[in-house]
Amino acid sequence: MQQYLQNKKGLVQNVFDQVYDKYDLMNDFISLGVHRLWKKNMINMMNPSNNQKLIDVACGTGDIAKLFLNNVNEYAEITCVDPNKGMIKKGKEKLNQYKNLNWVEAPAEKLPLNKNSFDFYTISFGLRNTKDLDKSLAEAYRVLKPGGRFLCLEFSKIQNTNLELIYKNYSKLIPAIGKLVVGEKQPYEYLVESIEKFINQEELINLMIKNNFKKCFYRNLSGGIVSIHSGWKIND
Repeated sequence: MQQYLQNKKGLVQNVFDQVYDKYDLMNDFISLGVHRLWKKNMINMMNPSNNQKLIDVACGTGDIAKLFLNNVNEYAEITCVDPNKGMIKKGKEKLNQYKNLNWVEAPAEKLPLNKNSFDFYTISFGLRNTKDLDKSLAEAYRVLKPGGRFLCLEFSKIQNTNLELIYKNYSKLIPAIGKLVVGEKQPYEYLVESIEKFINQEELINLMIKNNFKKCFYRNLSGGIVSIHSGWKIND
């Protein structure tokens, strides 16, 4: 499934080239810090054990990797993947005290990694930025081990009309906040538009099933502002 907005030449790359240096700061600003709770929620759903292997795609500056490692007292191997060189550089600086991290510059649609390699695949606020949802999900399935689990944390569709109205009005302020904090508003205009155009919870479930994931379900957080989708690779 191609995404029209993300296929505009160079758009997503340019967006993240402009924001990577203050990425964490802006995440705290625009979510009022709640993104940290959403990410912890996903780690709690995973309930990881020692010595498991995680691939975190669209890893940004490594928030999920850090939470995962802290949850298992650093007894894990994590591969952090992001298409943006600047974001990876920032992540390496931020997590330089951790030794069991691998960093890979690659898009979600084409992972330069072996099949059947990972116990968990996570993608947080990144699936929305891919050019092709089916290719991204197919790659997630390929690199997971049989019995491995896919988890996606993403902006979604609010299911309460009053909350939706408040959120839409707040969204109009986000580009202005970006201009104030980062000095650029265009990346945050893209952010708002990409959220509005992204598929809903049930549509993502259907895409996961189409790409062979089993036992698929989602959990809404903050009234559906975001949701966590989960699915399993049962067979090779």
